[in-house]
Amino acid sequence: MHTILQLQQVGKIYGSGNSKLSVLKDINFSVQAGATLSIVGPSGSGKTTLLGLCAGLDRASQGTVTLQDTVLNDLNENQLAAIRNRYIGFIFQNFQLLPTLTALENVMVPLELRGEKNIRKRSLDLLDKVGLSERSHHYPTQLSGGEQQRVSLARAFSNNPSILFADEPTGNLDAETSDKVVKLLFELNQEAGTTLILVTHDMELAAKTQGIIKIKGGSIEANHQQLG
Repeated sequence: MHTILQLQQVGKIYGSGNSKLSVLKDINFSVQAGATLSIVGPSGSGKTTLLGLCAGLDRASQGTVTLQDTVLNDLNENQLAAIRNRYIGFIFQNFQLLPTLTALENVMVPLELRGEKNIRKRSLDLLDKVGLSERSHHYPTQLSGGEQQRVSLARAFSNNPSILFADEPTGNLDAETSDKVVKLLFELNQEAGTTLILVTHDMELAAKTQGIIKIKGGSIEANHQQLG
């Protein structure tokens, strides 16, 4: 089984001099390709910071983060952007849709950045999979929260990512809508064979993944993963 993500003695410190704040310290874990993993912990424990380091959105102050056999610490901003565009999909709590683009155009953005072909048809197919083909020309402000998150699901899978990071994907949704989005997330993920890493406060959602890492005070309190 191929290791898609590995963190070795990773730490994150903000500030300098006497105002240093250690957010993460001595983080060690690896994730196998195709696995599903939840990162859980109380607010302020460092979960979202950890997700950002894994995805190359932020840089570790200590240790190494290796994604798809590439050490992210060694890359400049342009190289990190290229890695994200090639391998990574994102789902955010607040959707992060571009307000001036329609649902269809939002899904098309990652494909356009990659210079792909037939992007309109592929994007429409993805919107159809999440049940929004008839809403493709609507703007985010014309969509409900659940619909916006389904658009972000379609966008996240549009570039066939090797690994998908989801930060509180149901945090802004009511229970019924949340259930629908979670069902779609796992269906799309299984179909694509993508590695899924999600940050959540929802232990019921976390229990749906194969592994759970518990973060407390910037350190790993428990690591329950099915390896191999």
